[in-house]
Amino acid sequence: MRVKEGNDLHSGVSLEEEGLDRLNQPPPRSGPVKPILAAAIVLLLLGVVVYRGITDRVKTTSALARETLQQAVRLVSVIQPKRGAPAEEIVLPGNIMAFIDAPIYARTNGYLKQWHVDIGTHVKTGQLLAEIDTPEVEQQLQQARADLATAEANFQLAEITTSRYQELLKTDSVSKQEADNASGDFQAKKAIVQSARYNVKRLEELQSFQRIYAPFDGVITARNTDIGALIDSGSGSPARELFHIASTRELRIYVKVPQAYARAAKPGLSAALTLAEFPNRRFKGTLVRTAEAIDAATRTLLVEIDMENPTGELLPGAYVEVHLRLPSPSPAYLLPVNTLLFRSEGLQVAVLEAGTHAVLIPVTIGRDFGTEVEIVSGLNGDENVIVNPPDSLVSGEEVSIAPSANTSGKGN
Repeated sequence: MRVKEGNDLHSGVSLEEEGLDRLNQPPPRSGPVKPILAAAIVLLLLGVVVYRGITDRVKTTSALARETLQQAVRLVSVIQPKRGAPAEEIVLPGNIMAFIDAPIYARTNGYLKQWHVDIGTHVKTGQLLAEIDTPEVEQQLQQARADLATAEANFQLAEITTSRYQELLKTDSVSKQEADNASGDFQAKKAIVQSARYNVKRLEELQSFQRIYAPFDGVITARNTDIGALIDSGSGSPARELFHIASTRELRIYVKVPQAYARAAKPGLSAALTLAEFPNRRFKGTLVRTAEAIDAATRTLLVEIDMENPTGELLPGAYVEVHLRLPSPSPAYLLPVNTLLFRSEGLQVAVLEAGTHAVLIPVTIGRDFGTEVEIVSGLNGDENVIVNPPDSLVSGEEVSIAPSANTSGKGN
């Protein structure tokens, strides 16, 4: 019984606690509210998912369209033309020559009696170079003088005879024919005397050629004879030059200028000359004349450059490099060869117009420098010329400038 009472007591306490818990709990809601709220939440979440899906798809489609359009536009690189220099220096090979250069031949036959100068001797105008022994000429001169004396004696006799015949003719002591014969003989003897005198003068001048003199101031560059050598007159075979003389106080340099520069090579231009034996020096010269004609074999223009050589340090026959600064005949621009388009319409380049479109313009090239060419017409100098234009590029096509390596590097 006690146990039962104990159980009842315990049961009573539990009932009281349960009652208090029920009082603290909120009143129960009606049954249909929970399902509706859950469905609304599900619908809301579903709408959000659908909206984000549609938005992402639209963004992806738009980005794809933009990328497709961008890929359809050609990416090109551009460069601006470089203005050509107003004067261009070209280096050409040249040969130094004496301003005056002459071989010395004998004008009479004989044997060399004595020479007075050798190679390297600086001589003055009229200086004695050599003497020739001419026995044959001397004998011919003596004979010519004897012939002159005979002719003069005959002339005097003819003069006396004709004078007498003229006096006798006045008294009819001689016929007219005899007087005319005497007068004709007198004129003939007179002509013979003149001929003999000219022959003596010729041989005297020939004898004067026994002594050979320098024709101008210069230096003896060759001596091709010696004492006792047989001397033949003239400059043809079998004659041989005795000396060679050159004037070196002023020098000539002959240069062959390529045809491309021929128009700019005009008299009055300054030239700088360099030689290997003078590595740190430049000698000044002046272009004085041109051949005024292109050599058909070499397609070059022969020009002459003169320079002073008062000390004689530059020698004739030496090789020299000639630096010529030639003015450009017209304003020109330089472009790389990879900007040119060879079309049936002619040579063209593609330029960027308004920053978005390519335009093809015809150009005319001048000189070809290998990696670059000279454009003499067609450009103003402020164009953006497309580098490596594709062969399929047409005028008016939309293009875009490719970002440079430096620009793309900045983003990283």
